[in-house]
Amino acid sequence: MKLLNWEWMQQDFDTLTRQMRACRLCNDLPLGPNPIFQLDERAKILIVGQAPGRITHLKNRPFDDPSGDRLRGWLGIEKSAFYGDPRIGIFPMGLCFPGSGPSGDKPPPDICAMTWREKTMRALKHVELTLVLGAYAIAWHLPHLSRQSVVQAVRHASDGEDRMFVLPHPSPRNNRWLKQNPWFEADVVPRIRQNVRRSLREAEGR
Repeated sequence: MKLLNWEWMQQDFDTLTRQMRACRLCNDLPLGPNPIFQLDERAKILIVGQAPGRITHLKNRPFDDPSGDRLRGWLGIEKSAFYGDPRIGIFPMGLCFPGSGPSGDKPPPDICAMTWREKTMRALKHVELTLVLGAYAIAWHLPHLSRQSVVQAVRHASDGEDRMFVLPHPSPRNNRWLKQNPWFEADVVPRIRQNVRRSLREAEGR
């Protein structure tokens, strides 16, 4: 009976992810719709960013760039595990590259989160650790921090309360921010790594 129940749940989750990959609600995007995420119902760790960038759109794989290298360093996870372990999920606020604006990429369209986010988060029943990157992700997952600066939000969540951390974006563009705020890599990153190890270790013990 347990096996049949798991198979039904997996089929239902697979249907949801197929629907997201086939989404064409935003057919006016400059490079066209191309939903990019990495989700398995067994996910224990969820990485929440803003939206795929141009490079991610072209490679069709999230964080396969210098930003990803730094992020994996912060988490203490090898690249093979980052992409191959079903317990590690990546679910941006916007699933497609929204295009570029005067000061960087445009914000993710609201319709994306309105259509997919709530139902997907309900389906991810095993997430134990959530890593939040960017203002749009903060506003949805930690709305009480949405009016704070990045520094304030990262500091406020630096203890991992409710096993949620706010991270600065790992982009090389943030090198100056990291130099100005060395406490993040000195104090917060070790806590994040400890929680990552804990989530993966607990999952293995079940």
